[in-house]
Amino acid sequence: MKQIGKTIQIYLPDGNPRSLKIAEITSRTVSAILIPRSKLDEAFKRDELNNVGVYLLFGSDESKPQVYIGEAENCLSRLKQHNKSKDFWTHAVAFISKTQYFTKTHIKFLEWFCCEVATKANRYSLENGNAPSKPHVSESVEADLYDNFETIKILASTLGYPVFDEIRKPKTIEVIICKGKDAYAEGEYTEDGIIVFANSKCNLIESKTAGNWVVGMRSDLKESGVLAEIDGVLVFTKDHVFSSPSASAAVVLARRANGWIEWKYKDGKTLDEVKRQAS
Repeated sequence: MKQIGKTIQIYLPDGNPRSLKIAEITSRTVSAILIPRSKLDEAFKRDELNNVGVYLLFGSDESKPQVYIGEAENCLSRLKQHNKSKDFWTHAVAFISKTQYFTKTHIKFLEWFCCEVATKANRYSLENGNAPSKPHVSESVEADLYDNFETIKILASTLGYPVFDEIRKPKTIEVIICKGKDAYAEGEYTEDGIIVFANSKCNLIESKTAGNWVVGMRSDLKESGVLAEIDGVLVFTKDHVFSSPSASAAVVLARRANGWIEWKYKDGKTLDEVKRQAS
């Protein structure tokens, strides 16, 4: 199916592109408000945040970005609570209805579905302690809320958080390989970084000069179940996105590595040669 273009308007209330952002698809009724945690005082002056809505809290660690998904009858009050009680997050994105259409049941449904899709996409570590349950809504309301979710998905990705975007494998000619000793990994270079595919193999033991960065990343991936020891190597149990070529190569090779050189296409050309030197 042909992709249909969309017009997205992003408003900067204080003119600072690194501060508050209000985004909306011009033909839709859902609005997204991006709030850096350092700008909460300014955000608290926005009347929009007194509305019913769904919100996402974003943070990051060495191995995988983090997200907490919640709902609130008053997003402003809930963000104030999370500012006191949750440490990991650096940015929040609140999604509200410009027409004040959302009810408590609506946002509980959207919270449930957002968690379902984010878990399936597996781009972020979901920090919710318990998975929300699906509330009952009528068939027609459910259809409308799925349509609202599509807007939420697009706006979240546009603002730099592709938490709901499915990881898609490439065509064969786009496969890149990183190998050494017992390691053999396949992946793809994408707009998000490097996707390392499930069943890729990593060296088991870190080199003596690997450093805390490499050891820490691999430890986090093992703890989260992304890496599992099988037959003397570490194996990716699922597709995983790394923000940089070097981070992914370091995990695969168990040492510090220049990913632009270590990742190669099947014709032997390095990622550097194809994506940087050729441009």
